[in-house]
Amino acid sequence: MRAIVVTDQAAGTAGMKLVERPEPQGASLASLSGANYGDVVVQVHASGFTGNELSWPSTWIDRLGRDRTPSIPGHELAGVVTALSYGTTGLSVGQRAGQSVLVHGAAGVVGSMATQLAREAGAYVIGTGRAAGRQTALDFGAQEFVDLDSDALEDVGGVDLVFDVLGGDIAKRSAGMIRAGGTLVTITGPTEARPTDGLTIDFVVVPDRAQLSELVQRVRDGRLRTNIGNVAAFDDAVAAFNPTERIKGKTIIRVHP
Repeated sequence: MRAIVVTDQAAGTAGMKLVERPEPQGASLASLSGANYGDVVVQVHASGFTGNELSWPSTWIDRLGRDRTPSIPGHELAGVVTALSYGTTGLSVGQRAGQSVLVHGAAGVVGSMATQLAREAGAYVIGTGRAAGRQTALDFGAQEFVDLDSDALEDVGGVDLVFDVLGGDIAKRSAGMIRAGGTLVTITGPTEARPTDGLTIDFVVVPDRAQLSELVQRVRDGRLRTNIGNVAAFDDAVAAFNPTERIKGKTIIRVHP
């Protein structure tokens, strides 16, 4: 099979190459030894690349702490499952409605998804970002927009939940806006920001088959829109990972017709 690989963490995207790699071992066979318990083999149709994933530990070591270079980036994928190992299961997590949600980076790839899901759950959504992202955030369902360069964030008042993709000072200021019993969810890594009488969740990507299936169904039903900025052919993948200008939306590599 063909794959984008990177062997030098220090080189980053500049060290990526499109090469031939062996087909992955069938999970059902590997599971006999327990090596791939709960794993699946997927024929990838498309993959999304997150800009900082080459800095994630999971890119370079597996769940048992073993080196996994040469690493194949693209933790987000869509395709067809071709093999299952023993013990593969899915989980589901419920979500509450009727609350106010502040979504930072609401015009971005992650923020636009969070905005739509919060709206469908019945929340009142306030998006934030740069002025240029105002209309995009509103188009994805934000009912208000705060320009972080010129508007006063604290004028929003109290909210039940903050979804943070920015971190730093914004996360600290946001923590002070959360009502009693509310939650700060951040995807920027561990943070010292804590609501006075609430909860902080340092979110880490965890694959959840049930949740992913639900999202796919929502997209098919038209209830959820993707925020795709660039779709590149597999042969152009290396260049797509090293753009010469900022691309709005998710970059997708089309792997299989």
